Amino acid sequence: MKNARDEAATDSSDQASAHHPWHRFVAMGDSFTEGFGDPEPLSPGGYRGWADRVAEELDTGHGDFSYANLAVRGRTVRQVIDTQLVPALRMAPDLVSFQAGGNDLIQLGADPDRLAAAVEPAIEALSAAGATVILFLGPDSGRQTVLGHVRTRVALYNEDLRAIAAHHGAIVADLWSLRDLSDARMWSADRLHPSPLGHQQVSAMVLNSLGVPHALAPLTVKPMPTRSWSQLRAGDITWTRQYLLPWMLRAANRRAEETSPAAKRPVPGPVRRTEAARMGGT
Repeated sequence: MKNARDEAATDSSDQASAHHPWHRFVAMGDSFTEGFGDPEPLSPGGYRGWADRVAEELDTGHGDFSYANLAVRGRTVRQVIDTQLVPALRMAPDLVSFQAGGNDLIQLGADPDRLAAAVEPAIEALSAAGATVILFLGPDSGRQTVLGHVRTRVALYNEDLRAIAAHHGAIVADLWSLRDLSDARMWSADRLHPSPLGHQQVSAMVLNSLGVPHALAPLTVKPMPTRSWSQLRAGDITWTRQYLLPWMLRAANRRAEETSPAAKRPVPGPVRRTEAARMGGT
């Protein structure tokens, strides 16, 4: 008997005619998957993001399709696994995305190999349950972003994740090779989360990786105007004051917090497109 992962491997002509074989998509992760940087008042939690956009496309023409998003801002790899893996498995999804590690890698003393070793049992469990697993690599986003300052760690983590994906038959969502993410306009003002434009590019990459036809048109970005050294430094100072220092304070106090935000889509349900999507926007 074929599971969804086997069906996904059929030839491309069958894939295109059937659109896709999946019926329930569960997204796991941190603020990147929650949709931070892509505000949308009509979306649960006030954010849309790449995962919502992917679900909207997967829902097209599939009346029985459902979607849950368990991602919560600030989560580390260990926290994603401890709080989201069991609920995800209980939902019996046939498509799961796993994205985590950014909140670990930007900490002093982060060990990419240890992080990846913690990820592998989760990928093994999801794959063993019969789901198609999408495993996210970290981006090569440039020095203008937070993760760009720990590029070597991200690269080492990615190599471990590639091996895990190959061993367990997971599909790689290769943010590292998504060259558009080196453009500063793909990132929000905090330099940590994608902008709406960035989330759009990520969602198209995910759908392409799945081999799913979609209606997300490529977006062309005009070249950025040239800025002087003093303008660049002034922007860095403003960013440090408005985003980096507050983030560092929140991270330092995170363990003392008694409450944490709930997932924006904690149970599988129908996909309701935002007004922007219904009107043909990004």
